[in-house]
Amino acid sequence: MRSVRALVVFGVVAATGLIGVPAALRAQEKAPEKPAEKPAEKPAPLSPAPSTQDAAQRIREQRDELERIRRERGELESRMRQLQGTAHDISEERNNLDRQADATEAAVRSLDRQLLAIDEGLAETTGDLVLAQDELSLKRAILRKRLGDVYKRGPLFTVQALLTAQSFGELVSRYKYLHLLALRDKAIVTRVEALESRIGSHRGQLVKLQGDMANSRAEKAEEEKRLRQLEQERSASLKSVERQAKQAATRLAQLSKDEARLGSLIATLEAARKKAEAARPAGASAVASTSTLRTTDVGRLNWPTEGTIIYRFGRVINPNNTAIRWNGIGIATTQGSAVRSVAAGEVMVAEAIGTYGQTVIVQHGGGDYSVYGSLGTIEVTKGQQVSKGQAIGTVGATDPELPAHLHFEIRPKGRAMDPLVWLRNQP
Repeated sequence: MRSVRALVVFGVVAATGLIGVPAALRAQEKAPEKPAEKPAEKPAPLSPAPSTQDAAQRIREQRDELERIRRERGELESRMRQLQGTAHDISEERNNLDRQADATEAAVRSLDRQLLAIDEGLAETTGDLVLAQDELSLKRAILRKRLGDVYKRGPLFTVQALLTAQSFGELVSRYKYLHLLALRDKAIVTRVEALESRIGSHRGQLVKLQGDMANSRAEKAEEEKRLRQLEQERSASLKSVERQAKQAATRLAQLSKDEARLGSLIATLEAARKKAEAARPAGASAVASTSTLRTTDVGRLNWPTEGTIIYRFGRVINPNNTAIRWNGIGIATTQGSAVRSVAAGEVMVAEAIGTYGQTVIVQHGGGDYSVYGSLGTIEVTKGQQVSKGQAIGTVGATDPELPAHLHFEIRPKGRAMDPLVWLRNQP
């Protein structure tokens, strides 16, 4: 290329200064005679290459959107780990999986748009590269022909052309022709250099776009794999929810059944007590009907065992979003801890009762009862008289969904009442 530029510059210098053309000749306003050969038209300015900025901008926007989606999914995954490490609502875990799946689907869609933008950029760059290569081939052919002409005419052609002019007007005309010819040659060389630079740039851009395409396809494959895993987890979570819901429904039904059984049992005991009292002499009946649970004991009874309340009297919403009504309280404590009667009375029941597990029911007289469920062991027998504070059993771990605890109820006149009303301040 340097040799080409040197030859063209030689022609320009020869046309504009080697023969010492005076300034008066260059300023001649006389219209020149028509030359024997019409000089070629001046080439158009270098046209800008079709811009790939729009495609690059679309690619950047899609990458920014993909990064935002991945940040959101990362927050969801962090929240998921927190949920899995603590007691939580299963429906919240399932909703989190749904949101993760939605975020991953959005990431896949973003990668699809990114691939489309890259593909468009590849098409635009490839098309411009082909046009530039075609034009470069044409310009090189023209340049080769000009170099051949310059070589054939020899280094003194310019001087000869000017010195053989027959008139002053012909001299000026030939000078202008040679000058335009030199400018045209220079423009061709400049154009060739620009086209070679553009082709090099486009080739580098194509390599980069092809690399981006490969990376985006790999990322899309990873995201689709992640999406399939999330779909599997979501399906497993749904099955788990359905299974737990079924288990919860079964347990609630059993609890209701056992509650009805306990209520029926206490009602039977109360009916038997009233019948027995009615059969006693009047004086003995008055003594027997007196309850050891007095109104003065409200808020002052000792706890049957010391521990932490894990459920309270009344309706409770469980972590799995099911509801249950407790007719007593749950006192969590160490398995095997002693359980003591809150007041004196007679043991009416000392056996297992469904979901209540090993249960002791103490009748305190006057239709008042206390219930001690979920026991590990029973240390009294049916019909036995117990005193206030006497050990009647130990705490067990019979409920698989709850820690070791005592289920405790107080039923004045056979009706369930919040035990915390009767017990002193929690230890």
